[in-house]
Amino acid sequence: MAKYAIKRLVLAIVSIFIICAITFFAMNAIPGGPFNKEKAASPAVQAVLEERFHLNEPVGTQFFIYMGNLLHGDFGVSLKTGRDIWQTISESFAVSARIGFFAMLIALLVGVVMGSLAALFRNKLPDRLIVFFSTLATAVPSFVMASLLLLVFCIQLKLIPVWSTSHQSYVLPVIALSLYPMAYITRLTKTSMLDVLGQDYVRTAKAKGVSWFSMIFKHALRNALIPVITYVGPMTASIMTGSLVVETIFTIGGLGSKFVDSITNRDYTMIMGTTIFLAILMVLVNLLSDLVYKLVDPRIKFE
Repeated sequence: MAKYAIKRLVLAIVSIFIICAITFFAMNAIPGGPFNKEKAASPAVQAVLEERFHLNEPVGTQFFIYMGNLLHGDFGVSLKTGRDIWQTISESFAVSARIGFFAMLIALLVGVVMGSLAALFRNKLPDRLIVFFSTLATAVPSFVMASLLLLVFCIQLKLIPVWSTSHQSYVLPVIALSLYPMAYITRLTKTSMLDVLGQDYVRTAKAKGVSWFSMIFKHALRNALIPVITYVGPMTASIMTGSLVVETIFTIGGLGSKFVDSITNRDYTMIMGTTIFLAILMVLVNLLSDLVYKLVDPRIKFE
């Protein structure tokens, strides 16, 4: 397993470097710049700013300067606010991770349980209801669901304040973030569980009179979790960094909304910092999910 982990880490470093290069050159290929405003600064001031942030250098030189600083742990400062990029990412990610953790927990627990029940009651009323609601949650975009939740619970029913700094402000974003992955996990679990329930050892357990609860959640579920674990990797990275649209709708102020603002403001260093952070998080979570395979199913061999 150690050899496999080292190999994956090397590939991860290469992947992150490629992501950095693509993001950097694509970002600089777009016309305009971070200091282009409606009320433009004088040419002398703009020249000083470009020299300060090496924007007057060729794009290739800018890239090597940025990567050299990055290797020393320097993400730079925001071209718009002057704040340290890493400090901004740390503060914003703390908010996104708090909401994302609860959303991920709800998506996993409810999705696995609902998928198992749908497989157990196949083609019966519980199965049809679960399939209907999971399909609905999958089909409705997150920004539509977030807007509906905001309209119903904040404006119409007035159960949750629109602007709040309490824990109540986390309820609707958590629901909006968890609905799609929960529905997807439900469908994955059902499909995998139906395949496992057709195996010989499950039929033998059923013939011996093992209770349905023990048969589903003790014997069959462990082998049915492999596809779910595959999805949990990218799902965790996506949820923990926050949905870009959901954070903007609820004005959470997490990493997702900071990323949207950086694109709007053409804040090159903030775009690069958040992209690299998301890439590292995605790679690490995927690696951890692959290693969890071994814990769930010891028969899996890493090469």
